[in-house]
Amino acid sequence: MDLLETQDVVKQYANHLALDGVSIQVPEGRIFGLLGPNGAGKTTLIRIINRITAPDSGTVRFDGHLSRPEDVYQIGYLPEERGLYKKMKVGEQAIYLAQLKGLSYAEAKKRLQYWFEKFEIMEWWNRKLEELSKGMQQKVQFIITVIHEPKLLILDEPFSGFDPVNAERLKQEILELKEKGHTIIFSTHNMSSVEEICDHIALINHAHVVLKGAVGEVRRQFRTHRYQIRLQTSEALPKLEGPLFSEQARTAESEGIYNICIAKRPEASNSELLRALGERYEILSFAEEIPSMHDIFIQVVENNPLKTE
Repeated sequence: MDLLETQDVVKQYANHLALDGVSIQVPEGRIFGLLGPNGAGKTTLIRIINRITAPDSGTVRFDGHLSRPEDVYQIGYLPEERGLYKKMKVGEQAIYLAQLKGLSYAEAKKRLQYWFEKFEIMEWWNRKLEELSKGMQQKVQFIITVIHEPKLLILDEPFSGFDPVNAERLKQEILELKEKGHTIIFSTHNMSSVEEICDHIALINHAHVVLKGAVGEVRRQFRTHRYQIRLQTSEALPKLEGPLFSEQARTAESEGIYNICIAKRPEASNSELLRALGERYEILSFAEEIPSMHDIFIQVVENNPLKTE
């Protein structure tokens, strides 16, 4: 079941077409990567989902119904440009913002104390936000985003400002929220994070969705039929070529052991390739080169340039 669906969403700003017929489906209880270069239309789509602005045409469905004003209480939004009040005390404004999300004072304080202790920032409760490091401010912003336990979390570059240790900690928190049943839209330029935590993605470029699907399926869609093979032989190794494959590159690891890059003919099976090589050499390892999401992102964006009249 999809928690969120947009259908043919269009948004125009003066002479700029921000979204042109954008349709995405965000499965419930999954992490959905919303990807695209700067200016592609991601932020506009997020603002429409949050009801900050409205589409010119098209529909947004949330939890089985057309989007309505009260849905915002079931959405938590962490924007890329953070918006906390620098001069206010941390705990005071956290309680205030939690109350705006529908929590009572008592419930807000209880939940905030739990999260502040979990993130080890309780000692900063009565300090002004401007006294906190950027990383600590990010923790406070994240806590405020999740405090009302929304069905949908929208996280725009959530790791920005974190050192590697705290970025990993936040990643584990995001995965834990998924395990608890929350649906998460994860917008980022960090493609390694996409591979690590996203189940599905949609890539927007120049106001259009140019690629979408499950992460594993998307990567397989762009497979190159290249394989890394580590083999051993007691004889001199000639260049490997045949009706099923051709050698692309090699390195000698040690005497008699080689790392070979093979390009396999698409019609040939892996079993046939292994059998052809295994009859002559000892195969130590065999792995397909699957393109990374980083490589796919660049390839798709470069192959979908802005169309001009």
